[in-house]
Amino acid sequence: MLGAIADDFTGATDLAGNWRSRGLSTAVVLGVPEADGLDALRTHAAVVIALKIRSVPAEEAVATVREAAAVLRELGCTQVYDKYCSTFDSTPEGNIGPIADALLEETGARTAVVVPGFPDAGRTVYKGHLFVGNDPLDRSSMRDHPLNPMWDSRVSTLLAAQTSHAVAEVHIDVVRRGSVALRAAIDAADASGARYVVVDSIDGADLRTIATATGGDPLVTGGSGLALGVEAKQVAPSDLAAIPGRRVVLAGSASTATQAQVQDARRTMSSRKLDVRTLVDDMAGEEQRLLDWFVERWADDPDRPVMLYSVGDARDVAAGRAASPRASELIETLYSRLAPRLADAGASQFIVAGGETSGSVAQGLGVSVLEVGQLLSPGVSWLRARRRSAPELNLVLKSGNFGDVDLFSSAWERLA
Repeated sequence: MLGAIADDFTGATDLAGNWRSRGLSTAVVLGVPEADGLDALRTHAAVVIALKIRSVPAEEAVATVREAAAVLRELGCTQVYDKYCSTFDSTPEGNIGPIADALLEETGARTAVVVPGFPDAGRTVYKGHLFVGNDPLDRSSMRDHPLNPMWDSRVSTLLAAQTSHAVAEVHIDVVRRGSVALRAAIDAADASGARYVVVDSIDGADLRTIATATGGDPLVTGGSGLALGVEAKQVAPSDLAAIPGRRVVLAGSASTATQAQVQDARRTMSSRKLDVRTLVDDMAGEEQRLLDWFVERWADDPDRPVMLYSVGDARDVAAGRAASPRASELIETLYSRLAPRLADAGASQFIVAGGETSGSVAQGLGVSVLEVGQLLSPGVSWLRARRRSAPELNLVLKSGNFGDVDLFSSAWERLA
């Protein structure tokens, strides 16, 4: 069994979707599972423990990761995959470095590769520098990220600020010589005292080389791209079926990709933009008004998706901050409270945009385990959500930067 720990919920489903695309039946469990829930996970080839620890204090993140690592040991996982965002989202204090340091100890690994590259999603690493599309990370839209603005593109520099361990690099010329040469380079870095090795990746063949070279390592770290390097199984799991009911889009991300998806979806579905000021003044009242609005829209056309979003363009980001310095927290709270009421009102298919938003919605819905279904685009899949004492749901939990521009309109057609 393969095991992974992801620092947010969308990252977990991103990784799980990539493993599933290689033919591995994969489950995502939200939070550290209890001992009595482990038997159900043993039927899968891969398990991802999804945590909401990207922005919490480092000490809290590390303590939770240690608990998750103990569960993966109990399940008998032969390798732990430390999953973080492919744009290496973090502050100079962490949490990527402290989490990786803890997992070095928990797994007993001498070294771990650092592979944020995900070429299918436009994330590549060349000579140690992380690119988003054609732009170095610090010249991409990530330089203005509202939570973690990225100030450098060299991954070893970003990581070195967060760990006391030495960080080495292996560049593309070595990777292109094959897995044996790459393994030798990783071992040489280990011998020189490095505990982390940043490895270039420009295309899928590079990921396959890295996966082969590190197949016996107790710990690997990176974005979800490295999962695509795993050898494919002959028989893929079946696609998920649609659970009948109403359709909802809840977009909380401020990313440029989500803004484009919102604008595209507004042409074809009923939509409404959140006003942060109303959440400051009357959270409960606005929650009820929004629920009533959803129900009215479904009465007009039961099969038409209905969308609620927080950011339609860059001006909305500034407006939210002006309304409250706690704008993001207020939006997450609203979505976590509204989502279960929408489900009670008949919604069964949800698309949720934004890492923090997805975590809040999943927790609000009482989701315990996610079965991973058909891939919609790199890093985005349909999911079947098992809930505590409530009917199952279809979910898409997507990172803000991921997904095709028409995702909110086209995803429904992919349910079997």
